Amino acid sequence: MRVLLIDDHTLFRAGLQGLLERMGIEVVASAGSGQEGLKIVSEKKPDVVLLDMRMPDMDGIEVLKSLREQGEEMPIAILTTVDDERDLIEALQCGAQGFLLKGMQPDELVTALQDIHDGKTVVAPDLTPILAKVVQGHVPPPPEPSPFSELTPRETEILFLLAEGQSNKVIARNLDISDGTVKLHVKAILRKLNIHSRVEAAVMAVQHGLLKKTDS
Repeated sequence: MRVLLIDDHTLFRAGLQGLLERMGIEVVASAGSGQEGLKIVSEKKPDVVLLDMRMPDMDGIEVLKSLREQGEEMPIAILTTVDDERDLIEALQCGAQGFLLKGMQPDELVTALQDIHDGKTVVAPDLTPILAKVVQGHVPPPPEPSPFSELTPRETEILFLLAEGQSNKVIARNLDISDGTVKLHVKAILRKLNIHSRVEAAVMAVQHGLLKKTDS
């Protein structure tokens, strides 16, 4: 079985690659972002894609949708720390064959990957009660509309840093982009949120709990 890893956390990605290889699974490549992962999938054609849910440039659902829109049919499994039922439902609706948790035991993860490779849909054991509710039709109501829904992942990331009080120069250095690029993103954020200053943007981010959304 040839697996592609897509996860923005370098240490976790390296550790998982080593673990899978020790257990006899070939890791064809590992990508640190959704965009990089999309490119590698088209080049390497892995048997299974193992995909992080929370990433700054594209989240797991966006990558999943993009792969399916490109016509990629290999099994794709979400691997995350967050056992959110809406994430689970959306992932399965968008064509994921697995929804796994990073806290799983290594042998459980390998068995899950083998089952996914064999065509089964696998959900982490801790999430089976949620899956049962979905099967029975007890789908949770959609979340309240977010004022940030029109922001791109990069704009959301910059808004988060604005709310932390970082200047354009510091944001540019942290994200390895130019000051000018940061200014363009800030301008787009203000326009989409229909506000006029970065202070207003920061206040809105804090009021809506954006600073709490740091899980991966």
